[in-house]
Amino acid sequence: MSLRINDIAPNFTTDSTAGELTFHDWMGDSYAILFSHPKDFTPVCTTEFGAVARLAGDFAKRNTKVMGVSVDSVDEHHKWKRDIEAVCGSPADFPIIDDTSLQVAKLYNMLPADAYLPDGRTPADSATVRTVFIIGPDKKIRLTLAYPMSVGRNFAEILRALDAIQATDGVPVATPADWQPGEDVIVALSLNDEQAKEKFGELDIKLPYLRFAKAPAK
Repeated sequence: MSLRINDIAPNFTTDSTAGELTFHDWMGDSYAILFSHPKDFTPVCTTEFGAVARLAGDFAKRNTKVMGVSVDSVDEHHKWKRDIEAVCGSPADFPIIDDTSLQVAKLYNMLPADAYLPDGRTPADSATVRTVFIIGPDKKIRLTLAYPMSVGRNFAEILRALDAIQATDGVPVATPADWQPGEDVIVALSLNDEQAKEKFGELDIKLPYLRFAKAPAK
C-alpha cells in the first residue's frame, strides 16, 4: 500500500554517517525532510546534496532536520561527501543513511516489495529511489514528491512548500498557488465571514468561497 498524506512516517533504525539512528527519535519534535537517491557518485544527486548543504541554515531556522537516503554504504557516503563539499563549497553535515539492504526504500514504497538490486548495481537499477518526504513533528507525512532520473530537484520549492506547511499547521487557512512567505493566505471554508474577521481581521473577499487574509503570526 502506498504511503499517503497524514500517514505516520514508518520508523526505522539504521547506520548512517552520523552513527546508528532511529528515525523518530532522531526527529524529536522537529519537522524532517527525508530525500532519497539511487546511488552515490552520480552527477544529478551530487548537485542536489550540495543544494541541501547550502541550505543548512535555512532548514535549521525552520526547526527542520534533513536526512539523505542512498542505497550505498556509509563508507561510500563519507567518500562522496568530500566530492559534494568540493563542488558546492559547503559540507554535507546532515546524516546520510546506509540503505544497501533497501530497508527504507521498501518501507517508504520507493521500490516494489520484491525488488532485488544485484552487486554492481547501477543508478538505473534503483531509479525509483528519488523521492522527497516532508514529515511533521507528529511524525505524519505532510508532502511527497517523486522525481525522474533526469530532473534535478528544486530545493527552493521544497523550502517554499515547507514554509507553507508550517504557516498552515493547526490554523484554518491554506496557501494559494505560488504563495511566498509574507503573502496573504486563504481562509478555510469552515469559518463564516464573521468568524474569519474575528480571527484574522479584515478580509479580501474575491468570491464567496475565496477569501484572503493576512497570514497569522506563528
